[in-house]
Amino acid sequence: MVLQIEGVTVLTYVMASLRIVAWLVIVPPFSTRAVPVMAKTLLALGLALAVAPQLHQADTLSADAGTLIVVAVQEVMIGATMGFVTYVMFAAVQAAGDLIDTFGGFSLAAAFDPLNQTFNSIHGKLFSMLATMLLFASNAHLLVIGGLLKTFEYLPVGSTWQPDNAIEVVTTAFGVFFTSAVQIALPLIAVLFVADLGLALLTKVAPQLNAIGIMFPAKIGLTLLVVGMSFAVLPDALTRLVESISDATKALGITS
Repeated sequence: MVLQIEGVTVLTYVMASLRIVAWLVIVPPFSTRAVPVMAKTLLALGLALAVAPQLHQADTLSADAGTLIVVAVQEVMIGATMGFVTYVMFAAVQAAGDLIDTFGGFSLAAAFDPLNQTFNSIHGKLFSMLATMLLFASNAHLLVIGGLLKTFEYLPVGSTWQPDNAIEVVTTAFGVFFTSAVQIALPLIAVLFVADLGLALLTKVAPQLNAIGIMFPAKIGLTLLVVGMSFAVLPDALTRLVESISDATKALGITS
């Protein structure tokens, strides 16, 4: 028995893998150095195999070199765009932690992250790790991956895709990023601001109490307290963030 596979089928499968690889390169935690390149490649090939039944829509893919280059670039753009939109979800949570560190006095205690080769704030990294844990614990990662795989249904390999869509997606993602970061961190920042205001008034009213000496330890303790209380609402905030990202991509016609 000889199994024959057409060249167009192989090319379509490779192009689908390019879209998934571009997504994996950007999306945490797959983008970190903790995930080997071989693991990313095998995961991309496995996900491409999962959508193989939908790839028959691209049977008309030309084997011309110029056409293949254009299609490859387009697939990378689609995957990178979806990856950036997903990355915004993690970046917004980490940005909220960065804001808390800035107002809580922890910004000077940034730690080096050997996986990302960057300096991260304490609560920014903590919130990012919690978001990743909650994403996998709640099986929300299946929704995220499902959104990527659905693009093959509405944007088959080799189909016409306007670059303007990518610009709209990125712009919308930036809006969601800033809005979500402020919404998560704003209650905690408000509490810290009121505490700073109270200590400032105490210093003016009763300078003999030496409020400056207790201000920093009290503020650090208050920051740890409100951060601990925020853990209870972080799952709901992450759920709303996932829904916002999903709604944004649906409105732009990338997923359905």
